[in-house]
Amino acid sequence: MKKLAAGLALAGALFASPALAQSEKPTIVLVHGAFADASSWNGVIKILAKDGYPVVAAANPLRSVKGDADYVASLLAGIKSPVVLVGHSYGGSVISEAANGNANVKALVYVAAFAPDAGETAAGLSGKFPGSTLGPTLAPPVALTGGGKDLYIQQDKFGAQFAADVPKAEAVLMAAGQRPITEAALNEPSNAPAWKAIPSWFVYGDKDLNIPPQALAFMAERAQSKQTVAVKGASHVVMISHPEPVAKLIESAAAAAAK
Repeated sequence: MKKLAAGLALAGALFASPALAQSEKPTIVLVHGAFADASSWNGVIKILAKDGYPVVAAANPLRSVKGDADYVASLLAGIKSPVVLVGHSYGGSVISEAANGNANVKALVYVAAFAPDAGETAAGLSGKFPGSTLGPTLAPPVALTGGGKDLYIQQDKFGAQFAADVPKAEAVLMAAGQRPITEAALNEPSNAPAWKAIPSWFVYGDKDLNIPPQALAFMAERAQSKQTVAVKGASHVVMISHPEPVAKLIESAAAAAAK
């Protein structure tokens, strides 16, 4: 009986090991950008979840780079597994700071996103190369009672500017539900970026009208991106219109993080 029990225990350990390994996939934390919300990741989440990845889509406050980064860092502190931190657009500025000091963040993925160096701003990087047409599409700023201003994209210009390759009916819903960002956040200088110490991956659309593709390519090269994917014909919301290549790149980063 003792031999049988020992044999069963050994067999159980052998069978448990692969299952344990499968459950230790990195957690994917997704951070949306301006004029969007966490639902902008839905298509990507479906793929990642199907492939067995734990996923958290953070609600980015869009108030200030430092404040938003502190919020995301607090979220990261509660995750015990390795993390792949993903940012879209302004969310790239946020993850670049939020990952600092978080040893569990093993990879950064920039999805049509800013990857600022210290002292740079989102607004400044948008204007570093020609091609952004965002400015004229913004609605008159909304004055906030505590000071500062909120920015929205005019709803009738939202589709063409922000989501040109998304079905019109869906773009209309996105325009109505867009989350505003403060003017100050887009002009706030960034601190030392995590991409200098943590490996990064980049994906963007070559028809992006918010952040010029040339600027996105520049930031990817500067960060020594492990892999850069330019999706032909994709707009600024490449993760909505082309979730497959975005999810594939995130999973490539996750595979590297798990090694």
